[in-house]
Amino acid sequence: RMPEGAQTIRWYYGLVNDPYPFTITLADGSETTEWVQGDAWSTALVLGGHSLFAFEGTVWGKPAGPGEAAERIRAMRGREGVLHTGHHLIDVASGQEGSAVVSTTVRFGPMTDAEVDAYVATGEPLVVAGSFTLDGRSAPFIDGVVGDHTNVVGLSLPALRDLVTGFGRSIVDLWAEAD
Repeated sequence: RMPEGAQTIRWYYGLVNDPYPFTITLADGSETTEWVQGDAWSTALVLGGHSLFAFEGTVWGKPAGPGEAAERIRAMRGREGVLHTGHHLIDVASGQEGSAVVSTTVRFGPMTDAEVDAYVATGEPLVVAGSFTLDGRSAPFIDGVVGDHTNVVGLSLPALRDLVTGFGRSIVDLWAEAD
């Protein structure tokens, strides 16, 4: 998912097979690294990331289908879990690499069976770890988060800032010029 405010920062969000140019690409780290290094992207910063959701002793990625998504959402009602996201940043020009894992606790509110079914029918919970989004249709059913909310949206902006700083740069270097 596109992080809130990303339109003000000079990066594009997409997958490896998208035919558009990227300054920072979110995709599977290993595939992205090979793809970018194999192309003429000598000044790119490449960010790979993946999230998993830990809930009551189990770890979930994306659900296998609507039935599994509905089952997970019903189990999460009134409870909490932890979203863990790994970030790996590569400066293609220098070869520098850095990694960070960010964990954020998510508290779920009540949701009727009819609301669960309606949400699953949108397809949204089928494409995200944990079967929920903080910036989508399930947002009204999330009572709160403890930790970095941008991590739950899809990219921890504080982690990105720290990784960029570790390369001797500033996050403000990535801001787009004002129109």
